[in-house]
Amino acid sequence: MLHLRTIRFPNVTSRQAETFPFNIPLVRTGADINLTQAVTILVGENGAGKSTLIEALAIALQARTIGSNNVERDPTLQAILPLGRALRLVWNRRTKEGFFLRAEDFFGFVKRIQQTRADLRREMNEVKEEMKGHSALAQALAVSPFANELSALQRRYGEGLDTMSHGESFLHLFQERIVPQGLYLLDEPETPLSPLRQLALLSQIKEMVAQDCQFIIATHSPILMAYPEATIYEIVGGELNAVAYEDLEHVRLTRDFLNNPQQFLRHL
Repeated sequence: MLHLRTIRFPNVTSRQAETFPFNIPLVRTGADINLTQAVTILVGENGAGKSTLIEALAIALQARTIGSNNVERDPTLQAILPLGRALRLVWNRRTKEGFFLRAEDFFGFVKRIQQTRADLRREMNEVKEEMKGHSALAQALAVSPFANELSALQRRYGEGLDTMSHGESFLHLFQERIVPQGLYLLDEPETPLSPLRQLALLSQIKEMVAQDCQFIIATHSPILMAYPEATIYEIVGGELNAVAYEDLEHVRLTRDFLNNPQQFLRHL
């Protein structure tokens, strides 16, 4: 299911064009972005504007984030707020399911889960000490809120995302939080993933597309760019162009390097 059909940039005034994020060439160009497939890939060099677009879209959608602040209150998104509020979205069928995920938010979320477990255990032990001498029933009732929270974390995340490798915990979190008929914004999700784990992520995405999910992904990974039937938009000079996988500079450069690494390394 294609939920979101078109992203429309605002008309940028000459005054706005002097300040971030309206001074980004992609934003100043202002061409509509038409979404035609369940998976849309955004490709471009650092600074091209793909992450800014994903962040602004998250604000426009009021998307949930993985264990982070509300997008409107997230301090890292404050500079993007004016653009996010100015975007106009055209829907086929609006959905409130989905989330916005950046690699840095994932790492922060794992730490917060770890800290939450530690805090719950500490507070539960303090309550146990305070309740010594009371009946067994009173003690059980006093600690039950903490035990229930710990049990819920155990059911959802097992022994803990922090006990897994980054790649394992990322895929586990992704699988736990994703639901059918959602719209998912992923900014460089390959960061914690090995090539094999990136293939596993592709498999998960394919499974969820079959359940009416839509994905918009900003990435540098030639593996993720290879998702079958994805629309790939490459940002060059502020213009957003639909490009075939084989014509992407990322893909050509990676292929050429792997075919003859010494040709590149001898110039270092």
